[in-house]
Amino acid sequence: MKTLLLIICILLLLYLFLLHPRMRRPDADIFRGCFFAHRGLHDGNVSVPENSLAAFSRAVENGYGIEMDVQLSADGIPVVFHDATLSRMCSIDRRVDSMTFDELRRLSLADSSEHIPSFEEALRLVAGRVPLLVEIKMDRMDFNIPQKIDSLLSSYTGSYCVESFHPAALLWYRKNRPQIFRGQLSTNFNIENHTPDPFQFLFGKMVLNVISRPDFISYNWRFKNDPSLQLCRRIFGSDCAGWVIRSPQELTSCQKTFQMYIFEDFLP
Repeated sequence: MKTLLLIICILLLLYLFLLHPRMRRPDADIFRGCFFAHRGLHDGNVSVPENSLAAFSRAVENGYGIEMDVQLSADGIPVVFHDATLSRMCSIDRRVDSMTFDELRRLSLADSSEHIPSFEEALRLVAGRVPLLVEIKMDRMDFNIPQKIDSLLSSYTGSYCVESFHPAALLWYRKNRPQIFRGQLSTNFNIENHTPDPFQFLFGKMVLNVISRPDFISYNWRFKNDPSLQLCRRIFGSDCAGWVIRSPQELTSCQKTFQMYIFEDFLP
């Protein structure tokens, strides 16, 4: 019995070691209580598509922070686009990273007059008027991705923080830009994907925080009672961002758990 208890204690301590976020974090007061328009203040891709300059303009005009997704084109240009493929937003069966920026910018977003913007264009439009939450889209181990994105952010004078599902993107920031407020994106992958995948289970429990050592956790608000999230919040004092909040009722249920709010489909 004593041996079993000892093993349990060792495993618990190991888990806490793997889980814990960075303990000495940069100042983040500007982000606490901030509402970030998810992919800009779009209208569900009716006339103002997601991740478009029009959506970012609307967010700025209404005083909301902006959450945007950034990845690289085939020629290494940071572009603002969420999906890995272009089929949903541009009706083309190609990957974003298989086309140059000149090719991408000619595509219409959701049959609108808006086009895929470069990250540089988006930064120039926002110009520091509202805080930014930049999600680094990274589906492979390639440190060139965060490096190229940071080459633009490093000269940006506005307030911003970064987040990613991929711990390696945050590892790059941990090693190269430790002063930047960084967040680990996660969720309960097994429930969302309806698969009992053990790796996804561990990823959802954020054991890879040992790599990223994030300053905040960005988590699907529907799983706000997840024990790993609560441990980060209650024991380690981590800030938490809830996504994606789609109604005043959902926002009310989130406010005791989260300090940053990523919303769409309503105005908080």
